[in-house]
Amino acid sequence: MNAVSWTNMRSRVAATAISMVAIGVLVGLMVWTTTRSESPTLVGLDLVTAALSLVVTAWIVRQPIAGGVVAGLLAAVSPVATPVASFAALQTARVRPFPQAALVAAAGVAGQAVQGLWRPPAGLPYRWWLLLMTAAYAALLGWGTWAQARRKLLAALRERARRAEQDQQHKVAEARQAERARIAREMHDVLAHRLSLLATYAGAIEYRPDAAPQQLAAAATVIRDSAHQALVELREVITLLRSDDADDADADLPAMKSLGDLPRLIGEARAAGQPVQVDNPLPATEPPQQIGRTAYRIVQEALTNARKHAPGQAVHLRLTGGPGSRLTIEVRNQTVAGSPSVPGSGTGLIGLAERVALSAGGLEHEIDAAGQFRLSAWLPWPA
Repeated sequence: MNAVSWTNMRSRVAATAISMVAIGVLVGLMVWTTTRSESPTLVGLDLVTAALSLVVTAWIVRQPIAGGVVAGLLAAVSPVATPVASFAALQTARVRPFPQAALVAAAGVAGQAVQGLWRPPAGLPYRWWLLLMTAAYAALLGWGTWAQARRKLLAALRERARRAEQDQQHKVAEARQAERARIAREMHDVLAHRLSLLATYAGAIEYRPDAAPQQLAAAATVIRDSAHQALVELREVITLLRSDDADDADADLPAMKSLGDLPRLIGEARAAGQPVQVDNPLPATEPPQQIGRTAYRIVQEALTNARKHAPGQAVHLRLTGGPGSRLTIEVRNQTVAGSPSVPGSGTGLIGLAERVALSAGGLEHEIDAAGQFRLSAWLPWPA
């Protein structure tokens, strides 16, 4: 037996015991008041009815309909069963549908009607007494129905609160997951580019240790500058992620990368020995901050992937579009068979797709029949 079943059983036992004690007291009072002026035959009948009423009380707690009908029959025999019949009407209205509760209440009224016919109440006409009994049972029926409705309402409110709490926890978990993904995406975008540059220059030093001291010094300078720039950009990302409002115009927030920073990005790639060819002039108009930042990250990730997976191959970059249309970005480079010179996480393109989707754009990538890797993306550019 589990904990819930054990708790329910204890509740039923407690309710039965309390009900029997309360009804026993009321039945005892009824026996005391009715047997003082009655014949020995009626007194014996009332005592037997009182004993049966206590047994029926326990039955009513478990099976209120059947117990209520029996209580109505006992009420037709003796007034000492009136408390039991009244309890049956109230209990059935509390735990059963209204039609069943009305049936038990009608059985109680019928029992009172029969009782009043052969044991008339003193000092009150029969029809007024029956009207009072009917009103009393109607009140018990209404009280029990109200109690049942209130209990169901409270249970529904508790269930709603529980579901709301679960939904809130689910939303918090989703928000945390989204924030982790956002942080991972930003860290990847910032560090992958810089670390690939570091790996390129470090590889050059490793494979050409006999290079001129001036070349080695220049490569070391680039490595140092790239490491410093990686720390700067990482600090910018952390500062942005810690800000409470992404649209805050606080002067302490770093200026995010955009299309205007592409010439510097392309220059760094060319300085690292990566041939980058821009097939058309870059757009002169600056798009909104989010669009420009996403476009910058697309180009950055494309150059980084080409440097890792196709070292030495020319990269063709083409950006077209303007306000009121789309900003289209296309990057092409020849693929190279074999393992990449710099290992990658494999999540760069996935992160780009998520970033582009957040900007209501689209992204595609494929390797065509000529062995060229082509990455194409478009972003909306409001007028």
